[in-house]
Amino acid sequence: MSNRIVLDITDRQSFAGGRGFGDSGAYERLRGRARIAVDPAAPAQAGIVDLDKAPVNGDGLVEFSTDVCILKPVDPAKGNRRLFFDYGNRGNMRMLQFFNDAAASNDPMTPGHAGNGFLFRRGYSVVWGAWQGDILPGDGRLCLDVPVARDGDAPITGLVRSEFIFENPGITCHPLSGRPATHSYPTVSRDTRRASLTRRRYPGDEREPVLPEAWSFAVVQTGTGLDGQGGERGIAPSDSHIYLPGGFEPGWIYELVYTARDPLVLGLGHVAVRDLVSFLRHADADDAGTANPLAAGGGIERAYAWGRSQTGRAIRDFIYRGFNADAAGRKVFDGMLPHVAGAGRMWMNHRFANVTSAAGQDWEAHHHYADSFPFAYAETTDPHSGRSDAILKRPDTDPLVLHTQTGTEYWQRRGSLVHTDPLGNDIDDHPMARIYLWSSSQHFADPNEERPATSSAFRSPSNIVRTSMLFRAMLDAMDRWASDGTAPPDSRVPRRADGTLVSVTEWRAAFPDIPGVLKPLRAAPLPLFDFGPDAGIFTTQPPRVIEADAYTVLVPQVDADGNDIAGVRAPMVAAPLATYTGWNVRARGYGNGALYWFTGSTLAFADTVAERHATGDPRPATAERYADVEAYKAAIEAAARALVADGLMLEEDVERAVAAAENWDRPRHDVDLPG
Repeated sequence: MSNRIVLDITDRQSFAGGRGFGDSGAYERLRGRARIAVDPAAPAQAGIVDLDKAPVNGDGLVEFSTDVCILKPVDPAKGNRRLFFDYGNRGNMRMLQFFNDAAASNDPMTPGHAGNGFLFRRGYSVVWGAWQGDILPGDGRLCLDVPVARDGDAPITGLVRSEFIFENPGITCHPLSGRPATHSYPTVSRDTRRASLTRRRYPGDEREPVLPEAWSFAVVQTGTGLDGQGGERGIAPSDSHIYLPGGFEPGWIYELVYTARDPLVLGLGHVAVRDLVSFLRHADADDAGTANPLAAGGGIERAYAWGRSQTGRAIRDFIYRGFNADAAGRKVFDGMLPHVAGAGRMWMNHRFANVTSAAGQDWEAHHHYADSFPFAYAETTDPHSGRSDAILKRPDTDPLVLHTQTGTEYWQRRGSLVHTDPLGNDIDDHPMARIYLWSSSQHFADPNEERPATSSAFRSPSNIVRTSMLFRAMLDAMDRWASDGTAPPDSRVPRRADGTLVSVTEWRAAFPDIPGVLKPLRAAPLPLFDFGPDAGIFTTQPPRVIEADAYTVLVPQVDADGNDIAGVRAPMVAAPLATYTGWNVRARGYGNGALYWFTGSTLAFADTVAERHATGDPRPATAERYADVEAYKAAIEAAARALVADGLMLEEDVERAVAAAENWDRPRHDVDLPG
């Protein structure tokens, strides 16, 4: 038996009000659903945990389905015959926001959703397809429906661990998954004595039990009451929610371990992406009665994929597990662009996985198994197991890879292990991969953000470095590499050999003593865990920590301002108005001193010499660096043109960078100098 796919397009509308995009012309939006059926015993699906326990149809195939959205030229002949797949992030569409500087939306329709039109002017057919099987519908998210695994007629049960972290008081009830939009595995018993709820201040602290009688498996229901009594509130038993009447206290890590039932076969997410994109590349205009909307105009010649953070990890796992070969052995993606994945892979192919969960940072989700050997694209050896392995190891079907990451990944996501061995030694690039540090930038960099974010939970304003121009250059570089073999720019990462990749101790010695700034004491270490004897079925929860700091994690060295020396310096970093870091430190009461999620910092320079002397700031003031705002704009333009010359920025983005520098790049920077 072979895999089957049926694509049902249920909605077709004009995109962006019929606006034309250069030579590509107008675009249209298609929405629908792909129904997929696979042979659970076929080699193409080998290794998917619990697939053999999923229900089958009359033909012996396992069925599942995924939401699909496509933006394509109305006239296929005007497109570039390239498919660009957006993995999204937790069901959300992200590509237009980052490549087109567009307004974020899960319902892209308007001119605002087209942004600067970059992808459309290039002629790409943009495709979204759901791959995460534990996302719930809502807010326009794309969903993947996968089957529940069963042991014959009996449910499968097992231990599940969830983490709850809150920054605001008054929260008493929450889904067991830890996220409102994520499926919760139901408890087999609402008897709290058969579960464990604990809390602790720091990941390494001893867990403090919350007494069984202090909480329950229940949900808070609210609504309008009768007889003019106003709002009502009720507490109802629930096998999918936790209720703590006294409220979850901010600044604590709560952890629930309970016995759940009905695991989802989440490894099918890789199959969903593989089979959908393979169909769009290879199916005829009317294949087995199902129209392929991208087959006209010569069809698809090249296919690329992009994902950031969670979905960057999904891309790395997709490659590692061999899913870039379809069921017929054909290459699926010619090139893939994982962004801010760090050294992680998507650990979703295990029983009772929570795919939404964050990825094992310094403080949050510290015991989540997101990072496991191998970390690098090239082959390295694990000192703990003695095993040699690589992410890229199937040269006939592996894609080309452009891996990009920010300063945050070195501090929170073990980013150095992408280009070192597990002991921290430099390694050579894999010939099919390039790696780039986007210096002194932050994990999430919304191109349309106007000012830094602040919070009582972290100490410094967030990092506001713009990097979207680098995405556009990366895609053009990938297309040249895949199409005619033109090599992209060499990797730009910090190296041990030249002293730009260092220990945190060495980094602390070099980072300037900025008044009021608390320097991090460490980057997020990478523990070695024992979840039990079967890597696909975790039987030890919480996991036993074999070694708390099992691999060498290093960070980029900085210049006298505190900005990263190595990597690709966006214009704002090359001509700075602040020290921009990939880290932010948690405030008192919220894990004081630990690193905060994926947030960086903007540590503004003093405006004038007098201010610098008054505050004791060792960094030259803005007025000492730039004679006036015109000098600042000239420095930004020079930095932009240097990136263009190196193939790391497009000429069209130079003007945008200079325009943003007007008036001292306010309001992103609170500069108190004449504009």
